[in-house]
Amino acid sequence: MKFALKSSLLSIALSAAMSTAALAGDLVINFDDPNPGPKAGFEAAVEAFKAANPDVNVIVNINDREAHKTAIRNFLSADAPDITSWYPGNRMAPFVEAGLFEDVSDVWEANGFSDSLAAIKPTMTIDGKQWGVPYTYYQWGVYYRKDIYEELGLKEPASWAEEKANCQAILDAGKKCYTIGTKFLWTAGGWFDYLNMRTNGYDFHASLLGGNEKWDSPEVRATFANWKELLDMGAFVDNHTSYSWQESLPFIVSGEAAAILKGNFAVPPLREAGLDDSKLDFYQFPAITDGIELAEDAPTDTFHIPSGASNKENAKAFLKFVTSAENQTLINAGDALGQLPVNANSSVDDDKFLKEGFEMLSSNSPGGVAQFFDRDAPAEMAKVGMEGLQEFMVKPDNLDAILARLDKAAERIYK
Repeated sequence: MKFALKSSLLSIALSAAMSTAALAGDLVINFDDPNPGPKAGFEAAVEAFKAANPDVNVIVNINDREAHKTAIRNFLSADAPDITSWYPGNRMAPFVEAGLFEDVSDVWEANGFSDSLAAIKPTMTIDGKQWGVPYTYYQWGVYYRKDIYEELGLKEPASWAEEKANCQAILDAGKKCYTIGTKFLWTAGGWFDYLNMRTNGYDFHASLLGGNEKWDSPEVRATFANWKELLDMGAFVDNHTSYSWQESLPFIVSGEAAAILKGNFAVPPLREAGLDDSKLDFYQFPAITDGIELAEDAPTDTFHIPSGASNKENAKAFLKFVTSAENQTLINAGDALGQLPVNANSSVDDDKFLKEGFEMLSSNSPGGVAQFFDRDAPAEMAKVGMEGLQEFMVKPDNLDAILARLDKAAERIYK
């Protein structure tokens, strides 16, 4: 499969080479994921680029993600590569503000990326300029037991009222509405992301996690009020602080819970546990506030040109190459990344959930694309914030103290 992927990419590269201006010199790329799928997709893209640009000497450094996070500020300042992988949104912002990432708005304009990469553009934009390009992402949403919904006569909800009505019917049938494991705090972050974006919109959500809004505000309190409606119903599995997300999956597999809010990475283990596509389905988290466009959590990986890069012309050519519709289709294929192409003109593997996610993110999510709580907030704020979210799920009456604590932490951290 990997050979077929590389062969396809190489054939595209060779045809592209016929119409591409000649490049020469070096191209140094620091990449941050040695796991087999991401590594295979990235290496295939590099080989294809080399075939299209045989006079460019591509030098690749592949590091562990945690090591990359630790080293990036140092190598951007002292020994910058020509391209580095990273993340958009608030994770990108410190390097933009420090002058360490190159403005690549010209690449976006020259290649029509404002149309083909429209879903991701807001999170790649600071001060009206674009500071990198995305190369892969994946959807979040509600994965649910289709057979249970059919048995109870339920339909996929389009509104918050319908979501709660479905939940009550599920509870009346002796099941829980949602499974979740909050032993590792980030899963509660997904629920807050969706409830806050549906209650207040993407711009407010991004501003809050960027340190520009108060936690103890009417808007945030409205989000927690919506969450408390579910908590008061008893919608979530009991003792969820004892489970990781993987340990929470048996509840949906057994039918003790009807749904889970999660990223598409949950699908393979659910299928392996026996939930085929006749039993497992997916829907977009429903609207809450009328007039609020639907934004999504879709964690995205990106490429950036450091401002200290030595070979920026080659780097810009690589950004153009790796985000083309054809290469996006192949890099994100099931025998490589197995995720979603960011180019709306690409196609996806013949997989039910990838197709639904691609359609949702490419066509039906004009409200923006968030990166997830622990990416959109600084690491220290994310930790404090997710501790508060988990506490709220267990002790919702502690909300006043939680919000005061988060505001106090934000005053210190965002300075």
